[in-house]
Amino acid sequence: MDDTAVALPAIEQLLARHGVTSYFPTTVTAPMDTTLRALERLADAIEKRELDLERQNVDGKIRALPLGIHLEGPFISHARRGVHPPENLLPATLPLFEKFWQAARGRIRMITIAPELEDAPEVIAEAARRGVCVSLGHSDADFAATERGIVAGARHATHTFNAMRPLDHRSPGILGAVLTDGRVSADIIADGVHLDPAIVKLFADAKGAALTVLITDAISATGMPEGRYRLGSFEVDVHDGKCMVDGKLAGSVLTMDRAVRNLARFAEWDLPQAVAAASQNPARVARIANKGVLAVGADADFVVLNSEGEVLRTFFGGVECPE
Repeated sequence: MDDTAVALPAIEQLLARHGVTSYFPTTVTAPMDTTLRALERLADAIEKRELDLERQNVDGKIRALPLGIHLEGPFISHARRGVHPPENLLPATLPLFEKFWQAARGRIRMITIAPELEDAPEVIAEAARRGVCVSLGHSDADFAATERGIVAGARHATHTFNAMRPLDHRSPGILGAVLTDGRVSADIIADGVHLDPAIVKLFADAKGAALTVLITDAISATGMPEGRYRLGSFEVDVHDGKCMVDGKLAGSVLTMDRAVRNLARFAEWDLPQAVAAASQNPARVARIANKGVLAVGADADFVVLNSEGEVLRTFFGGVECPE
């Protein structure tokens, strides 16, 4: 959401240092004109990087590649909006989705939507038809509404447990559907703040090694000292590894290499399983070809870790990222 020219390159260099070679820049709910400008700006950045790669025009600094846009909001629940500004939430309609799609020039690769919203199934179906990874999240949906979203084409869930109706043994809601439906993969923020380690293990046991995806939900404060930072149109206080706005969590300062190590420890998984949740699984979920695998013809993006899961070397297209 930052419109300064140095913002994305700075983030992308940080990502590369922590073993990330490609990513989905993610919007946060904002006024319509702000969101449209952000989508246009991100589409410009994606297309420029693609052209630079095609022409082998590398500026000497290896940095993560934006593959597509994740539209998180404004089609989310007022009841489970987290820190997304309530005044900027919008109904889920096909005309509004089309407006975002056109601004992004078709570069939206993932969308988070609350399935209980009126007309959400229609938006889900159309987005899925266009190859978008439709993810359920920021939702107060009951079990039936969630299943309707899945039937319509949703196949993923966003930061599971966070900004979702809590699990109840008589009214399982969205979490009951996400955790038990084998058609749905799901992601988590494994920073030890958003989820207790025991919940990470419960999640990993429920979804299994193939359907577990790691995300960071990281904001501009990642890799920076404690203090106050911006997230979209509002400010976030960062202390003790927590990003807070008015007593609510607002993103994280998690890096992907730490997420991998945490998942391995919390879920009692071996390191290759945890690595797959940050590479092979997200690439498959988002239908990104030639990523997340070590194979002839793939993009030669890979990371070298030590036995503890710490990043030793990162390669982008076969070229090593300098320290």
